[in-house]
Amino acid sequence: MEFSLNPLVLATEAPPIPIAQAWKARYRGQFGPLIDLSQAVPGHAPPQNLLSRLGEAASQPEASRYGPILGDLALREALAADISSGYAGRVAVEQVAITAGCNQAFFVAVQTLAQPGEAIVLPSPWYFNHKMALDMLGIEARPLACDPKSGFLPDPDACEALIDTRVKAIVLVSPNNPSGAVYSETLITRFHALARRRGLALVLDETYRDFLPLSVNRAHGLFAEPDWDATLIHLYSFSKAYAIPGQRLGSIVAAPSFLAEAAKILDSLQICPPRPVQMAILASIEETRDWREGVRRELALRADACRAAFAKSESWRLSSIGAYFAFVAHPYPAETAAAVAERLVVEAGILGLPGPYFGLGLEGYLRFAFANVERDMLARVGDRLTRL
Repeated sequence: MEFSLNPLVLATEAPPIPIAQAWKARYRGQFGPLIDLSQAVPGHAPPQNLLSRLGEAASQPEASRYGPILGDLALREALAADISSGYAGRVAVEQVAITAGCNQAFFVAVQTLAQPGEAIVLPSPWYFNHKMALDMLGIEARPLACDPKSGFLPDPDACEALIDTRVKAIVLVSPNNPSGAVYSETLITRFHALARRRGLALVLDETYRDFLPLSVNRAHGLFAEPDWDATLIHLYSFSKAYAIPGQRLGSIVAAPSFLAEAAKILDSLQICPPRPVQMAILASIEETRDWREGVRRELALRADACRAAFAKSESWRLSSIGAYFAFVAHPYPAETAAAVAERLVVEAGILGLPGPYFGLGLEGYLRFAFANVERDMLARVGDRLTRL
């Protein structure tokens, strides 16, 4: 090329999953089918009624026309009611924006909050797309190291020590990607209080909120606060709960004044979110409640199967697990995590992602996304680990 490229983009790490996926070609099938634990994708199809509604919506002329920048009013109303009910709080339609996926929601939220040279606190290990977005925008991702001994839970006191005049927001992801850790209501409330006291935004990504442990009824009570939108920016994805990641649908729930500014970015990126899936999801929020609860229960059983598999190994150790993910300490300190992950594919037919894809100081770990793997296949993980 004779032209130059944006140095911020050039300095950003490449998406890691395609790199890891390329290792699969070297597995010869000696232990049976490859167990792919690399990507957080639903391991089941959407419910049939949702698929039917998607087809019907796509054939409607209205679905091919531009819609409102912040999303169709009917879906925004339905999501506001769903959040209000699920969190025993109060969310108005004016506080809801629909986006083309939660990655876009995050990108738009942080670009609205901070300019190049400013900073956002990002707990480590982090979701690599969050770090990539901040890097490309020239916003410092200020790492908040999470202690493996605590199950990779972030510490509000350690977070406060990182805050200076350049910090504009704190990001939390719960249930967490990549660690699987579920933050307690008390912990989330402490971070909310910290953000409010320091005049920062709390960006709370709850992509996996539909898969909380069966013992947990709600993630937090922040939406019951009378002025919750003075501090909280809530992100959500329909992808995992409704098994429609390819349809690209997410949301930002925040103050109307914040959404008015975010709409400038949304108009430049998407003009409007995809309309057929908005129309299809509208009825499915109520129709699929029992189906989604069934998925939640099945994933809890898969988490149990994952625990049982690692219990068979004396050297591999589960550091944290929950929702979709397990973060695992491997027993090879002399090797990089990437070398261990590649060898695990070739020699045992298990594909996970190296810990350093998710932050610094994580060479001793791999991430396994177990949600898309059947329980009988997860049971084989422990036996294969003993062969490595």
